[in-house]
Order: sequence, then C-alpha cells, then structure tokens
Amino acid sequence: MTDLSKYRNIGIFAHVDAGKTTTTERILKLTGKIHKTGEVHDGAATTDFMEQEQERGITIQSAATTCFWKDHRFNIIDTPGHVDFTVEVYRSLKVLDGGIGVFCGSGGVEPQSETNWRYANESEVSRVIFVNKLDRIGADFYRVVKQVEKVLGANPLVMTLPIGTEDQFVGVVDVLTKKAYIWDDSGLPENYEITDVPEDMVDLTEEYYEKLVETAVEQDDDIMMAYMEGEMPSIEDIKRCIRKGTNDLAFFPTFCGSAFKNKGVQLVLDGVVDYLPSPIEVKPEPLTDEEGNETGEYAKVSVDEPLRALAFKIMDDRFGALTFVRLYSGKINKGDTILNSATGKTERIGRMVEMHANDRNEISSAQAGDIIAIVGMKNVQTGHTLCSEDHPCTLEAMVFPEPVISIAVAPKDKGGSEKMGIAIGKMVAEDPSFRVETDEDSGETILKGMGELHLDIKVDILKRTYGVELEVGKPQVAYRETITSPIEDSYTHKKQSGGSGQYGKIDYRIRPGEANSGFKFSSVVVGGNVPKEFFPAIEKGFASMMKEGTLAGYPLVDVEVELFDGGYHAVDSSAIAFEIAAKGAFRQSIPKARPQLLEPIMKVDVFTPEDHVGDVIGDLNRRRGMIKDQEPGVTGIRVKADVPLSEMFGYIGHLRTMTSGRGQFSMEFSHYNQCPNNVAEEVIAAAKARKAAKD
Repeated sequence: MTDLSKYRNIGIFAHVDAGKTTTTERILKLTGKIHKTGEVHDGAATTDFMEQEQERGITIQSAATTCFWKDHRFNIIDTPGHVDFTVEVYRSLKVLDGGIGVFCGSGGVEPQSETNWRYANESEVSRVIFVNKLDRIGADFYRVVKQVEKVLGANPLVMTLPIGTEDQFVGVVDVLTKKAYIWDDSGLPENYEITDVPEDMVDLTEEYYEKLVETAVEQDDDIMMAYMEGEMPSIEDIKRCIRKGTNDLAFFPTFCGSAFKNKGVQLVLDGVVDYLPSPIEVKPEPLTDEEGNETGEYAKVSVDEPLRALAFKIMDDRFGALTFVRLYSGKINKGDTILNSATGKTERIGRMVEMHANDRNEISSAQAGDIIAIVGMKNVQTGHTLCSEDHPCTLEAMVFPEPVISIAVAPKDKGGSEKMGIAIGKMVAEDPSFRVETDEDSGETILKGMGELHLDIKVDILKRTYGVELEVGKPQVAYRETITSPIEDSYTHKKQSGGSGQYGKIDYRIRPGEANSGFKFSSVVVGGNVPKEFFPAIEKGFASMMKEGTLAGYPLVDVEVELFDGGYHAVDSSAIAFEIAAKGAFRQSIPKARPQLLEPIMKVDVFTPEDHVGDVIGDLNRRRGMIKDQEPGVTGIRVKADVPLSEMFGYIGHLRTMTSGRGQFSMEFSHYNQCPNNVAEEVIAAAKARKAAKD
C-alpha cells in the first residue's frame, strides 16, 4: 500500500485572472506530467478543456489531475475564479486537505479572493500563498502581503522575497536558507542557479529571517525557550514548527514569483511538500445522522477502516457519467458492491479512473486519501456518501446556494424538446447551483443560476455540446414574498356528496417569522378538538401553498402558522379534508396579512480608476445602491455597495463605458430585502400580465 504521509490533496484558487490555471500548467510541466506547456491566452491550457473555457480564457469547472514531486503524490484541483462558479470552489475545498491561494502581484487581494478565502476558512483548509505575476507593471509583493493582513485578516509568513521588480524581476531569495534563486532569460523553469543573496538585499533578508523564526518557534515551547536563550533552531526544527502553524491555520507560508515566466514555482512545490498536511494530518470528516446532525463519530483516515467516501462532483463527457469521489477511509476495488447511504441503494463499481483533466488512466483499486472518478454510477448525486454495506454511515453533506436569476428557454424546433430535456438533466446533476423548472401554465422551461455569465455559459453548452438551438427570454429576478402583519382567522371545509362527506375546521394564527426562517408550523390545540393525527395534513396543506404567494406568484418565505383550535366530524373528517382546509385558509388569510414583495440584494464590488469614482458612485446610487465602503489602492479605488439584482443587468457594459474599459466588478448574493412600492407595483403588474396572457 502507498504511504499516506506522501499524499497532498490540494486545490488552486484565486480571483479571476490571478493566474491559477497558468500556475497549474507550470506545476504539471515541472513534475513531468506534461511535456509542452499550454497557455491560457492561446486556449491550450491542460485543465481548461471545455471549448467555452478556451475561448473566454477563464476556468468554468474545476479539473482534477495527479502528479508527483520529490516522491510525493499531488492530487490537484484547478478551480474557477469567477463568482458565478463559486460552487466549484466550495465543493472542491470540501474534499481537499490543503490549498494554494494565488494572488496577482498588481491586482492584490481582489473580491473573489475574499470569497474563496472565506470558504477555505469555513472548511478549515490549510493554505500556502503564491503572489504571482511579479513581472507585471505595477506589481508590488510587499503591498499584497499587507493586503492579505488587512483585507483577509490573515497572517502571511514570508518565505521568499522578489529580486528585482516588474520587467527587472529575475528570481527570488529563499528566506529560510538565505540563498538566491536566479533564472536566466531562456524562460525555462530548470535554468536557474543558486547563489548568495544580492548585496543590496542582505539586510532585508535578515529582517525577514528573524520575523520568520520568531513566528515559527511560537509553535513549540521547548524550541522557543532555547531560542530566547540565544540558541538558533535548525532548519529542520523551523520547518517542523512552520508545518504545525500552517496546519493549525496560525499563519500561511507566502511565496512569490511569476508562473508565466517560470520563476519561483519550484519553491511553492517544496512548500506544499514541507508545510501542507497529508490526509492523515487533517481533522477527520464528521459523520452525521439522516437529519444532518453530527453524531460525534469521525471518518478516521486509514486504509484499515471501513470504506467511507464522498461524491463531490458529477461530470458527463463522451465516455458517460463520471462521479468524482474522495476516499476518506478504507479501500475500493473494481467489482466491489458499495452502498449509497443517501438513497439506501447499492451499486457495483465498474470502471475506476485516475483523472488528468479530461484524460484518464484506468485503475483497479483506490484507497483512503485518493481522489478518483468512477464511471457509470446511476443514482449518485453531488454530496452523497458512498460506504461499505456492513458499515452504513453519512458524511457531512454539502450545502449549495440558492439561484438568484432565471431565464425562460424554448427549443427552436419541435424535435429539440426531448434532446433539451436529456441535456438539461445531465447538466443539473453536474452543477448543484444550476436548477431547472417547468412553468405549469405556459409550459416554458425556466433555467435558474447564480448570475448572467453562469446562465450564458449553460445556454452555450446546450448549443455546442448537445446541439440544442434555443430561444432565450430576458433574465428574470428571483423575487420572494412575505407577510408583514399577524392575523388570527378560522376556516371550515365542508363538502357533502353521496356517502361520507368531507369536514375540517381550523382556527389558526399566521404571523411574520424571523428572516431566513422559511416556514414554521406549530400547534397548541388542547382537548382533542382537532385530533393529533390530522396535524401533519394541516402542516402539509399550508407548506404546499408556500411555493406561490398571493401577490405575484413568487415563493412565500418567513411565515409562522400556529393552530390553536378547530373542529372535526367523527365520520366525515379525514387527513385530506384538513389538508384542503389548510389550503383554503392560506388563500383566505395571506392577502389580509399585508403581503410584501422581497428582492435579492447583491454584494457588489467595483474597481475603478480614481478619476471615474464619482461617475461610478453616482451610477450605483441611481441603481438604488447603498455604498458601504471605499478602499483606495495603488491603481484605483474599490467601491463596495449593496445593490438590488434587478438593477444590475448589463452593468458590465455601462461600467466599461464610464471607465474607458478599465473598470471591473464582481457581485454575489447577499440577502433579501423589502421591495420599494413603485418597483413592487411594476413587478406585480408584470406578473398579472403574464398570467392573463397564459389564460
């Protein structure tokens, strides 16, 4: 069996355009996995294998690959940076033990870096930092280090220093060994020499060496006491301390270089080996019960334990459905029968493959710590636990964000309907943040996603990959409805026909719930006026009506219903009678409880050159935005605001016009808020017009 301490399951994540994919390419070249380096701007990067990725020069889905460096096995996942595909980062972090956070030397800590960093903190993933693109104009390593401290609230531990700036950047100083690595002009990563530190950097290196040692020795009391008494620790001792601090998230070893120019990447790889944890060193995954509550047991990472694995990604390609699986414990062989604890069904393992982007190597067995793909699993979805039949268990599930934007689509020709249905089914299985619904009245197919780019790419995939030509409607906002005042009411459902009839009477209170509380039902009925066995039917009746509010037909949220009295008939009362009574009560009472429309508010982060700040802020105010913060940077200013999603369609075009093409922005869902009356009236009128057109 392979030695688990030599495994590193790592992800590479950062803001759009900080150089994640280029860094992955360099790692694959250095480790001998590929012989020719592919460039993102040429559309030839190994891990960007989708047509849409190659054209747009962005990563859309996370890609997995395996390589080796200094006897260590790296399972690497290259993740997207764009906010619309954050779900890919989130689910990758869920199954990784460590990560490389890449930051652009001139752009610094950008909005999406913050989101990804927050996800990594929540998943408690150890990281090293790589400050990339130091050969670019405006790049400043020390500024980015300060931003990591200030913006991310993290503690960067500087391991390498840049030699030269911008186009004069030639190499790095390794602070720990006090040696300089200088590359020649050939652009080849192996063409470097190790020399003494340049004279003008000796004092700076000493200063950072002292900081490094002082920070590291805090992790070990004995070494710290010896250091305070004047004894310098050995490099091995310092490395051991840095490893402990990195795994405890006390600090993050920080490297610098230029992936594109092949400078400094080897030291990052050494850092991954030296400081990031192996699968046996991370906190084991908690096991949960069927409701998702932790049981207090953990999936101990060991080959000798029963099989426990998490399906974290489904991908459909030319060979069929691939299920990406992270094995936490035990082993799995071709031909084994395993249990899917989410469905209670067993599946037989046919083919297993080790992925290299979209190429694959067949394997016959895998063990704890591995990230593999299984071909042709039928009923597995993202977040399902796979385990041995004798030891059923459930690993902590993944929670995915709700979509905030939707578009209506219809195939251009009649024959495309079935094709579209099959294709969308596969795409929904692949991406849990992408949802699909059919509008029952109009028969339209509604696609829901995380942003305009997200849905744009999905339509593109349908067209190219699956050959479905679509007509696409205008984007629609996912509004919600709620109520603003409590009401006490009574409803009786009575129906008499031949034989036994239907009877159910309920007295109830409806009141606004707390924000994000959804729907809550409770009963305080005493004396048996409504028998207990009918409570679930009443709850089901109310809950089923929450999908469509009375104002504009949007889902109703944050409502509490309390049953306090009622009446029943010994013969005519039944569960169905009380369920119908609850539905009638909903229709009768919700319009009296002063319903209110809620709209999604987005957290918007705009970067603009200084001379356009006034225009940008004025424009955000016109879009009903609330300015939260302004942060001056070297090349411009970042404006943070909360803006309603309905006002943000097509914003990138306006921003580019206002800032002569130099502005950038990112946005993600923040919360729901009350819709102003004038906007609510327009939305309700549009909803009524749509309904009238259907009727």
